Amino acid sequence: MVNIIWVGLFVVGFMFAAINGNMEQVNEAVFSGAKEAVTICIGLISILTFWLGMMRIAEVAGMLRAVGRVLQPFVRKLFPDIPKDHPAIGYIISNMSANLFGLGNAATPMGIKAMKELKELNNNKDEASRSMITLLAINTASITLIPTTVISLRIDYQSAAPTEIVMTTIMATACSTIGAILIDRYFYYRRLRKGCGGN
Repeated sequence: MVNIIWVGLFVVGFMFAAINGNMEQVNEAVFSGAKEAVTICIGLISILTFWLGMMRIAEVAGMLRAVGRVLQPFVRKLFPDIPKDHPAIGYIISNMSANLFGLGNAATPMGIKAMKELKELNNNKDEASRSMITLLAINTASITLIPTTVISLRIDYQSAAPTEIVMTTIMATACSTIGAILIDRYFYYRRLRKGCGGN
């Protein structure tokens, strides 16, 4: 569906450009945008490689296990439906740890694996379970301590102080995470009340 929307936007944009005689500007924007995208990707590869290496060092040093121990009680509260020693818990903790360090690309595979495990727990139903919805909300909001991707972009665009956004990012993502949890719980308990009322 998303692909159809994107294609529709491109087609409509090109049609309006052709009607208004702006095709030359559109072509220039397409090629300059493609060139800029490649430049940004190369810059992101370097910073992500660095932080993934740091994550590997932290893992070998036992820091990620320590973070996991800190997060485990929190995860158990957020996901009470998941059995204690289920593999999904480990994937969720890994996902949250990567998001803490602003490594969204590293967090994505762990999130996908966690979703697969949660779907199996949900008897492979097409309808999302409570835990799947909670994971999606937490992963999307994800509190971030070090916004590595944004810092990388600021460095690429010659920011005078690329790391000055760290405290703002922590505050903003903390608020978004708290908001996501509250909204998730609100709709969960509202659905429970409706279910009880229906009975």
